[in-house]
Amino acid sequence: MSGVLRVERQGEGARHVLTLARPEKMNALSADLVEALIAALDQAEAQGAKVVVLQGEGRNFSAGFDFGDWQAQSEGDLLLRFVRIETLLQRLAASPCLTVALAHGRNFGAGVDVFGACKWRVGAPDATFRMPGLKFGLVLGTRRFASLVGAERARAILEQAATFSAEDALRDGFASRLAAQPEWPRILGEALETASALTDASRAQLYATLSQEAPEADMARLVRSASAPGLKDRVAAYLQAR
Repeated sequence: MSGVLRVERQGEGARHVLTLARPEKMNALSADLVEALIAALDQAEAQGAKVVVLQGEGRNFSAGFDFGDWQAQSEGDLLLRFVRIETLLQRLAASPCLTVALAHGRNFGAGVDVFGACKWRVGAPDATFRMPGLKFGLVLGTRRFASLVGAERARAILEQAATFSAEDALRDGFASRLAAQPEWPRILGEALETASALTDASRAQLYATLSQEAPEADMARLVRSASAPGLKDRVAAYLQAR
């Protein structure tokens, strides 16, 4: 698929495993990686996959937005990149496939949002999570996070951009379960068994009926927050202070 994303089709194509493959950058979400993930998800659904798995190579799942070349980009360029990340989150959340995220190590920002957009969210005991986007005025994944952990808990975490542990994530409902990495193959087997218990049409109807997504409102909030004048100044101040 791409040099930044590895795609493995397992179980005669019923399970697609997407591995973020930028370990030297802690799997930060570059524009290329985001587009590769969207394309891989589209392809998995088109090929009839029942389960789509996201995991990260190296020390962690994902360090979130890749700030590597942000100074060379215009505010419009940055806005488009955030819009495409929101598009990815919405595609994951609305997928008729059983989406499974496997997180380990230190995870930040949009990488945490990707984890939260999946239906099964498995954290290794060493996983930590932090969402600092509001430090530079960005509303991304906020409503979805609140729908999982509750508004009061979301406010407490996001106001402080606090780091929380895998145990915290499990307690709050952000993680579905905790499992060490050697246990992940067993969990993926369970996922395929679960996804295969219903027809594709029934599974899609179930997910759509239970969905609490608000795609138009989420995109509008993201665009309003990112398009406020001075985005680059806010990013610079955040990067200097962190």
